[in-house]
Amino acid sequence: MADTLLSPIVAFPVYLILVGLLSGFGRVLAGPGQASAAKSSTYSGGEASPKRPAAPGYRPFFVIALFFAILHLGVLMLGSSDLSAMAGVYLVGLMFALVALILG
Repeated sequence: MADTLLSPIVAFPVYLILVGLLSGFGRVLAGPGQASAAKSSTYSGGEASPKRPAAPGYRPFFVIALFFAILHLGVLMLGSSDLSAMAGVYLVGLMFALVALILG
């Protein structure tokens, strides 16, 4: 019996029915709503939202993503290598690449 209830073919419709009942019960408890300007406006701690976007475009995100990609892959390469002069050269090159990426 437990295996039948836990099979996806039976569990999915049971969960759909359960979610529907809980959602309907929540709507009954919530009561009717009234539209107002305060409900449709943005809220940020009681202050008006800024008119311009904080970070226009994706460039700042890609710079940070590339920084972490280089950093994590570089540490992975250093961690899987032995302690040799070539690993030191690689570490210095990794540091220069990260500094160049930060300075833009």
